[in-house]
Amino acid sequence: MHALAEWLESRTGCGTACRCFLLEDIPNSAGWAQVFGSVAAFLVLLQTLTGGLLALNYAPTPGDAYSSLRYIIRDVAAGRMIHGLHHWGASLMIIVVFVHMAQVFLYGAYRKPREATWIAGAILLLLTLAFALTGYLLPWDNRAYWGTMVTTRIMASVPFFGSILMRLVGAANGIGVVTFSRFYALHTLLLPALMGVLVILHISLVRRHGITPAVPDEPHDQKFYPRQAFRDVVAVFTAFAALFIAAAFLDVPLERLADPTDTTYVPRPEWYFLFLFQLLKMFDGALEVIGTVVLPSLAVILLFSVPFLPGRRLRFLDGKAPAIATVLAAFTGWAALTAAAIFSSPGQPHPADVSPEELRWAQIAPEEIAGIGYFYSSRCDSCHNLLAGNPKLGPNLAAASLHHPKEWLAHHFRRPTAETIVENNLSLPELNSLSLFIANLSPDSAAVLKEVSPQFIKGAQAFVAGACGSCHKVNGIGGGIGPPLNGLADRRSKDWVIAHFQSPQKLSPGSIMPSYRFSREDRDALILYLFSLPE
Repeated sequence: MHALAEWLESRTGCGTACRCFLLEDIPNSAGWAQVFGSVAAFLVLLQTLTGGLLALNYAPTPGDAYSSLRYIIRDVAAGRMIHGLHHWGASLMIIVVFVHMAQVFLYGAYRKPREATWIAGAILLLLTLAFALTGYLLPWDNRAYWGTMVTTRIMASVPFFGSILMRLVGAANGIGVVTFSRFYALHTLLLPALMGVLVILHISLVRRHGITPAVPDEPHDQKFYPRQAFRDVVAVFTAFAALFIAAAFLDVPLERLADPTDTTYVPRPEWYFLFLFQLLKMFDGALEVIGTVVLPSLAVILLFSVPFLPGRRLRFLDGKAPAIATVLAAFTGWAALTAAAIFSSPGQPHPADVSPEELRWAQIAPEEIAGIGYFYSSRCDSCHNLLAGNPKLGPNLAAASLHHPKEWLAHHFRRPTAETIVENNLSLPELNSLSLFIANLSPDSAAVLKEVSPQFIKGAQAFVAGACGSCHKVNGIGGGIGPPLNGLADRRSKDWVIAHFQSPQKLSPGSIMPSYRFSREDRDALILYLFSLPE
């Protein structure tokens, strides 16, 4: 091991670099307040790692992005955890960066000779917000689509440069494939490169000028290792533990697939942009540019001007009152605008909690659900009981000791005899549905099916009549040409489905699905049935 260490030292100098880093002289006043920079650096690395793991299974095209994200969450090993760490890590990173800058401001660590260090940190703050903004669109759900729509409209309101900005982000003709591609490229290529360069520059400047002491000419009698290193490790561990708990127990919001036709959707940005969203409400019409351009630009200019503002040097002891007052004023303004945005948000309807027992019918194939409707409409119940009841001419179907296969039953129904069965007017798909229903009958399934709402039965019958199962899977059964229909309510709105029935190629270019002209009653029943299918 000693020989290996000597070889690495002679070839790379890593041993000297580590000792130089760990044994750096720091002020005696350094303590827990100085841990936020290390936590921010850790979160940058964590976001890079989790983002890279997500990219291994992520499809960077609008339609496939949503499906691939659902696949990551539901099917990839630890996918839900990785996605949760990345999502909640973004929020924690913004919090930590803001707290770090507030601590630097309170300690006056932006004055000579540390002006460049502050400016690099301010740029890193803006890059962190840019990461959040560009990553917001990538899930391609309704929330992401309409939130980005608001963002691009704000860009378009910038005087003189609005049209140029819209062309740069590919949103001049609306949000689509080009917009998505450019946001993805920014989020995964350009911004990480800039972030890496600036993090290295920022850390180098911090190392060059050292940690700011609480008072001038304070002695530097302690080393970074072990006391400050221990504090940093504890802070990093605490941050990761909080993220791990959040990723394990909190679901990341993912709404239905982006629907450009859903004009009733009320967009809401992430919590860290809510203050800006609320600020826009305070300026209407011609004054809107004040909230979209003027005030944010002034805030950025002021941020970069802090090291060069006149006034005596703010120190942690004798100059902390003005600094604390400034930080509290900024935090109070942000909190007030954020709270106002939260309380003014319209309530979103949430589906009522449904127990697994109440959804047992939804796990049954639509052909079987339709079959019980044909069973009653064909008056099969005049000779057969499904469960216990008064004795009838035919056997009790659910409790029968002999169950014929569906092929035998279909042949039996198509060639009835006067002694065995009454003639019916069912079509071939309807006869097959009735045959499947009876072939798979059991006391348990019969008890469940007898409780199914007539509206759901009617919807399942429309599903059978339209031969939807030849292209779409329900509960894993059916054709694979079209997308599976379980969880459709999470991906599409009712208006979108209605429009898709009328003109599939318009909303899904290249689709081979024919247009359907259901009666309004059948259409509504079918949509109600499909939207009731759990994922």
